[in-house]
Amino acid sequence: MPLKYYGGYEHATQDIGMAHGLLFIAYILMVFPARKDLKWSNNTTILVLLASIIPLGTFIADYKLFRKERLALNSN
Repeated sequence: MPLKYYGGYEHATQDIGMAHGLLFIAYILMVFPARKDLKWSNNTTILVLLASIIPLGTFIADYKLFRKERLALNSN
């Protein structure tokens, strides 16, 4: 919105909205291969998908859900 109203960029909301939508779809599509590779339970998968629609949810999920995977990878 600041780019549109203060920067004079008329298509800012369309362009940024399109990028946001594509990244959202990419996130959703990447959950399923990650689920298979990391052997997530149904509950973990649901929490990861819910994190994508809660504001800043992916950052919370990264800290709370993915921390154990990150620590396991670093210990090897």
